[in-house]
Amino acid sequence: MRPQKVNDQDLLEGLMSVIRSKGYDGSSLNELAGSSGLQKASLYHRFPNGKKEITAVVLDYVEKWVTDNILSLLSDTNIPPSERLEKALINIDDLYGGGQKTCILRALTMDSNLELFGEQLSQIMSQWITGFNTLGVAFGLSESDAKSKAEQTLILIQGSLIVSKALSDLSPFQKTLASIKAMYS
Repeated sequence: MRPQKVNDQDLLEGLMSVIRSKGYDGSSLNELAGSSGLQKASLYHRFPNGKKEITAVVLDYVEKWVTDNILSLLSDTNIPPSERLEKALINIDDLYGGGQKTCILRALTMDSNLELFGEQLSQIMSQWITGFNTLGVAFGLSESDAKSKAEQTLILIQGSLIVSKALSDLSPFQKTLASIKAMYS
């Protein structure tokens, strides 16, 4: 009997869930296979370079999702800035499961992981800052103020995810999203 096919999105979501919760070093190939819906041999067949390739592909997937669902909104000049922000914050809330899900970028910022993925992590975070900078300029901020607010936005999001996780309380993340909305109004 042939194994059931696993679609790419389900595969990547499953892999991402393990990496989000365990980080690169803590994720075993058994756990990755179990979360993916594939047998370990099929996982090796699909990702011959193992965990490093899996993680890089998952980061590519996250980067594309963020670009399509957050960054493109922030820079869409056909939408008023306040509506762009509102929609982007809804998608950020979705990305992090209302504050329940660990950010994969945070999960991969351990020193040993930076050697492997530092450039890609830096690029993704820079894209977030650029997106919110573009939004800030659309709200009429100077380039300098927009960049400062964009950096603060990323810090607030990341910090609130850590605090929400540590306290087992989603309200810090939810309050942060509301404060970001107020920060740009």
